[in-house]
Amino acid sequence: MRTEMTKVGIIVGSVRPGRNGAAVAQWVHDLAAKRGDADYELVDLQDYDLRYLDEPQHPAMGSYAHAHTKRWSAKIGSLDAIIFVTPEYNRSIPGALKDAIDFLYAEWNNKPVGFVSYGIDGGVRAVEHLRQILASVSALTVAPQVALSIHSDFDNGITFSPQDIHEGKLTFVLDQVLAWSEATRELRQA
Repeated sequence: MRTEMTKVGIIVGSVRPGRNGAAVAQWVHDLAAKRGDADYELVDLQDYDLRYLDEPQHPAMGSYAHAHTKRWSAKIGSLDAIIFVTPEYNRSIPGALKDAIDFLYAEWNNKPVGFVSYGIDGGVRAVEHLRQILASVSALTVAPQVALSIHSDFDNGITFSPQDIHEGKLTFVLDQVLAWSEATRELRQA
């Protein structure tokens, strides 16, 4: 019987000054941690100093030259599952998030991924784009998602104040991510 808690990273997908992502990710973390069913950790891209993809080898080789990539690899490699918190920028995800994904390959393989997005239309187009990107690195995306509107979930488009309905949606996303994590554990360990 496994005694180790499932490790779920909640990745803040924006590095823009004044971003809303940190508050949204903290909300996700606070609600998730109350469940007591996994080890939830905030992972902020700002803390990893990832430059525009600067590794000389293809990520699939797993041979990293730079300390920032090795540190990023160790963090993502240590996780069993991921929740991406992403804004929608011009119908897609922030460039920093795309680069962070592109830095690695095997570390994403067979990891279940859930989504919490925000934007004018809830960030749903960013998530659809992110699903395609993650399929290329063999991550496993769950169908439910939380889509937060700048108009109704942020006061004046700035201060995060989510509608109560989103808590139930987040619960469903977390339930799915944890179920998939357990179901695919052997794949990740192989």
